[in-house]
Amino acid sequence: MSTIGIETLQLKALEQRSQLHRTASDLRAKISGTREKLRFSKQAHDHLVSVSLAAALVGIASGYGVAGLLTGR
Repeated sequence: MSTIGIETLQLKALEQRSQLHRTASDLRAKISGTREKLRFSKQAHDHLVSVSLAAALVGIASGYGVAGLLTGR
């Protein structure tokens, strides 16, 4: 093989390594973002009103149910 061929192959390998590193970095960033978005405490904070409302409705309904059983109505 000639020297020019080896240099060309080395440059090509360097470009491919660089592309691989960029792709891996992008993947790590996406995984980190997804983990942050799906974190339980963040989800709980984002949906606090909905969860509180649902819990209140369940509490009220069960309270009326127990009161109905105890009063005999």
